[in-house]
Order: sequence, then structure tokens, then C-alpha cells
Amino acid sequence: MDTYTNADAELKAIAEVIATIEHSQVNELPGEFLGLFRQDAIWTTAHGRTLRGLDEIAAFTRNALPGSMANGSVRYELVDVLFIRPDVAAVKARGQYLTLDGEPTGNPTSPLYVMAKEDGRWLLTANQNTFQLPE
Repeated sequence: MDTYTNADAELKAIAEVIATIEHSQVNELPGEFLGLFRQDAIWTTAHGRTLRGLDEIAAFTRNALPGSMANGSVRYELVDVLFIRPDVAAVKARGQYLTLDGEPTGNPTSPLYVMAKEDGRWLLTANQNTFQLPE
């Protein structure tokens, strides 16, 4: 990250994408979530289903997201960023589903997002969410 003069600004922008993922899921906002993706994005769900392109991701999201937080919530944190190029980053996050009281449920998730910067915005491009095994 030291080789990029604007690394702090880019890290902040990437952290905002992670925060928007959390906000859109907690508040069950499919449109906000889908606005984070490139048209040709790939998304592999935590259960191993691969979705190709925004149309497939949208159909899945509009079916799965509404009502998904009725019994809880989710929290995401940015763990690490590897800038592959100034406009491409591998972003590691940690997700944790929570009860309505804020207590963790099940194992955390360990998403990896490959983001591309286009027109000044970091967009989800090739992504995989994975359930973390207990330690």
C-alpha cells in the first residue's frame, strides 16, 4: 500500500463499501446492495452458489434479502486490503451474524471481495463469501 500516494483515501473508500454492504443487509435494502456491483460481477454465496452477472445477483438478492434480518442482524469489518493495481484491490472482510440482542450466532463468515475502481467508485467484481470453520 505504500507505493500508492493516495492509499489512505482509497482505504477509506473501500471501508465505505464494506459499511454499505452491512447497512444494506441490516436494513434489507436490495437496491443499495446491488448498487455496489459491476454489471459483469461474479458472486459466490456462503453456501457455494455461484451467481454470474448483475441480473443473477439481483434476482438472488431480491429473493433472499427481504426478511432476512427479522431474527437478527449482521456486522462486517474490514480485515485487509491488497492493492493488485491502483484500481484493483483484493479486500478481506469478516462477517458475523447476530441475534436481535447483538450476540453472535454461528460461525463468522470470511468474505473476499475483488474490487475494481471505475469512474471514481470501488465496485464489487469477483466475490466469495465463505463460512469460517471453528478454531
